Amino acid sequence: MMHQQRSEGRLSPSGDTEDIVAVLAPRLAYFAGVARTEHVTRAAQEMQVPQSTLSRAMVRLEQDLGVDLFARRGRTVSLTPAGRTFLGSVERALAEIERAADEVRADADPTTGKVAFGFLHTMGSETVPALIRAFRVDHPRVRFSLVQNYGEAMIERLRSGELDLCLTSPVPDAPDLVGRRLDEQKLRLVVPADHRLASRRRIRLAEAADEAFVTLEPGYGLHRITDDLCRQAGFRPRIAFEGEEAETLRGLVAAGLGVALLPPPAVPRPGVVELTVTAPRAAREIGVAWLDGHPDTPPVAAFKKFLLSKRGTLLPE
Repeated sequence: MMHQQRSEGRLSPSGDTEDIVAVLAPRLAYFAGVARTEHVTRAAQEMQVPQSTLSRAMVRLEQDLGVDLFARRGRTVSLTPAGRTFLGSVERALAEIERAADEVRADADPTTGKVAFGFLHTMGSETVPALIRAFRVDHPRVRFSLVQNYGEAMIERLRSGELDLCLTSPVPDAPDLVGRRLDEQKLRLVVPADHRLASRRRIRLAEAADEAFVTLEPGYGLHRITDDLCRQAGFRPRIAFEGEEAETLRGLVAAGLGVALLPPPAVPRPGVVELTVTAPRAAREIGVAWLDGHPDTPPVAAFKKFLLSKRGTLLPE
């Protein structure tokens, strides 16, 4: 009965790679141990497994491969040429598994682990460095893998497991994600310094209906917000240029190529004037998102708690 049950796991010549891995993987460490000692009893003692278990595992491994790996003389064994070829690959595979295990354990370490953190390009110059600096006061050795991207791309990287957390706008509303609003960022109408509106401090967005706009590319949250605000103001924006960086857009505005709705700059940009928009209310929400049901490592959990504690104070006044 025992033999019949084990035979169900036998590989066929047409078995796919996943079948091969599932059947062979548990036996590779046993094989390497026997090959290293060239003695079944000694290998069993070193690996602390019954000798009978080890012997059966080696027989099944050879049966599954259809190749003799050992030449046997009692309990002493020596590798065949095929066994030596196989051993080289097995040792590399086991070393890679050990390296991967060490890496994931290191990333999950509460003190020195890693957080994969995504954020909008406009958060990169001031907001994110200040956040990480404040977090590392109490967690000085936690490491970060930082990714700057637009909102939709970061959400996809959350779903694929490449990111643990991301700062994005708007806050996503999807059944597989958790989003928490942290703060709000006012948007300004940026015009060239020699523009007809440059002497103003405040403006209704409808007054810019005839202007050419420069904005971020489709897929960026700010592009959708620009469209929405202009629609609320009663017009559809005439888009002259689309880019990937807010500061690039400011440069285009300074060159007289259009106007833009943008968050405040980290450093004032010469050649442009930034006007407060009084109507409609021009602002975007900033929030943190993560994959629902995804277990957090200790460093990720600590940084998530820290971010949530910043609600209402994430951005400078």
